[in-house]
Amino acid sequence: MVQTALGHDPFSGTIYVFRCKRSDRLKLLVWDGSGLVMVWKRLEAGVFRWPPVTGGVMRLSAAQLAALLDGLDWSRMHAPRLGRPKKAQ
Repeated sequence: MVQTALGHDPFSGTIYVFRCKRSDRLKLLVWDGSGLVMVWKRLEAGVFRWPPVTGGVMRLSAAQLAALLDGLDWSRMHAPRLGRPKKAQ
């Protein structure tokens, strides 16, 4: 599905997240260098707060992904924007 539907390389190390229609279950697919790893998670109560998808793909920071997997509101997690250093000391 990653190759055919999304046109991406599943062996790139990128984490691909899929959800069911009820939004209470997630499947994660990632290449760890020795094989594909699939992780499945189901919330006992509530649903995963799914971010808006643009162009069939969504991008999350590590903190936002962690919040999504914990069943928290990922939109409240903001990665600080670090500027480019002015010069090396």
